[in-house]
Amino acid sequence: MDALKSRIEAVDWPKITGEMHEKGYAVIPSVLTAMQCEELKRNYENPAIYRKTVTMERHGFGLGEYKYFSYPLPGLIQRIREDIYPKLAPIANLWMQVLQMDSRFPDTFEGLQTLCRASNQTKPTALILKYGKGDYNTLHQDLYGDVYFPIQTVLFLNEPDTDFTGGEFVLTQQTPRAQSKAIVLQPDKGDMLIFTTNFRPVKGSRGYYRARIKHGVSELHSGERHTLGVIFHDALN
Repeated sequence: MDALKSRIEAVDWPKITGEMHEKGYAVIPSVLTAMQCEELKRNYENPAIYRKTVTMERHGFGLGEYKYFSYPLPGLIQRIREDIYPKLAPIANLWMQVLQMDSRFPDTFEGLQTLCRASNQTKPTALILKYGKGDYNTLHQDLYGDVYFPIQTVLFLNEPDTDFTGGEFVLTQQTPRAQSKAIVLQPDKGDMLIFTTNFRPVKGSRGYYRARIKHGVSELHSGERHTLGVIFHDALN
């Protein structure tokens, strides 16, 4: 865990902050080691650490499966939540400021959890997703309740073009009075993608406006793909 913390601290956070303001997403390479990726995938079959399993097809979310972790979270996931959140809170608060929104987020992850508990959002939202050939995830947002932090992360546990083909991560940005923009990403094994949960500020001719963002996963052509989603706010159920 100390090595993970050191990798997080060594990130060029001013650069990541600039990319988040400019694009609404940023990729940080090699946050997880290959061993950590393999351990997360092995534990997919351990029912003791999960609170809920969701079959995507049953709910119209696509094809594939994901599982929500239960509290207490595995140490690696808790470390990511606690150490990454303070780097992202200033970005989120600047977004709220330029969009003239009332929301302000605490400096610490513990403070965010206090806000969630006050709204009865007590269920962990960290999840691991598993896709096989033909599986995909429809465009969506991970909001879960009235309290939601506007930035989240996903960590990639397989190597593209080696473990699987297809399965690109897709972001769409909706611009008022214009066609939506699609962004297609394929990070490497161990990489972390940071991206907006709901919207990002975009400067227009009359000031900043909210550009709505959704995310999903394109269809896998072959192989198997796992990702770890680390969402900072908790859920109602």
